[in-house]
Amino acid sequence: MSKTLAQLKKEIANLTREAEKLQRKEIEGVVVRIKEAIEAYGLTAADLGLGGAKRGPKAAGKKVAAKRGRKKADGAVKFRDENGNVWGGRGPRPKWLRDALAAGKQLTDFAA
Repeated sequence: MSKTLAQLKKEIANLTREAEKLQRKEIEGVVVRIKEAIEAYGLTAADLGLGGAKRGPKAAGKKVAAKRGRKKADGAVKFRDENGNVWGGRGPRPKWLRDALAAGKQLTDFAA
């Protein structure tokens, strides 16, 4: 005899609850083992990649080198008008530029 949809849904719900209980139990065991390893090796959150300062000279050197290679976006002016108003081309267009465009000017007229 084949099962009805209601029976299958009930079985799925039961299996889902059973799987969740088993997962919680397994997680508890994993957490205990992780805590033991952290204590045994004196690991920090940074050692585990969870933030904070890295330990040792090698880790510090890598962090500094990575920062040096990264460039911050500069606030270069891309558009300006004769009144000294400027816009970098990021974010919403400023009112002075919207007004000028509405008056028939072209965006290229303001290229810096």
